[in-house]
Amino acid sequence: MRFFLSLLFVLALASPARADFAPADPETLQVEAYLNGIHTLKARFIQTSGDGKQVAGDFYLDRPGHMRFQYDPPVTDFIVADGLFVYYYDGQMKQQSNTPITLSLADFFLRKNLSFSGDLKVSGIKRDGGLLQVTLVQTKDPLAGSLTLGFTENPMQLKKWRVVDPQGAVTEVELFDLQTGITLKSNLFKYYDPSHNNPSYN
Repeated sequence: MRFFLSLLFVLALASPARADFAPADPETLQVEAYLNGIHTLKARFIQTSGDGKQVAGDFYLDRPGHMRFQYDPPVTDFIVADGLFVYYYDGQMKQQSNTPITLSLADFFLRKNLSFSGDLKVSGIKRDGGLLQVTLVQTKDPLAGSLTLGFTENPMQLKKWRVVDPQGAVTEVELFDLQTGITLKSNLFKYYDPSHNNPSYN
């Protein structure tokens, strides 16, 4: 499942840059307000890589700072953010790698105050495929990949996102059965070595 690295590690915000960018269009402000209103979230997801390979699993979010992607068996990979670091566990290699949240694209979702200004900026907004699509790039290096968020409207709901890495590789994640404002177990957001621990997440 190494292609999932493009979501959280390849698009690293290696040197966050602050900029005076203030989005004024109503769609951008509406999306920003919607995302800031999400504190906890659970959803099923289907992840599609550029070569068409698909995997499914559960996505958990507890802002600020906490997130988990748990893949369905037989895949044993997972990704977890514990408030400080994002950990990626490679089930095939039985190895984990990690990076500070602030140096990963995951930081965008996990910030206490999410804003379309600073180290990320809006590069485009369009309606396509029944979704409002907002594309974000790094303010300092807009050619270093992009993140496109897709939302339904009336009511607004996050339905998918697409990451294009600096080499042009695409990873897309589509969400289903999304629930917000729910209570999530704290152990969802702790890294456990699967060879030593087998916690229950349900």
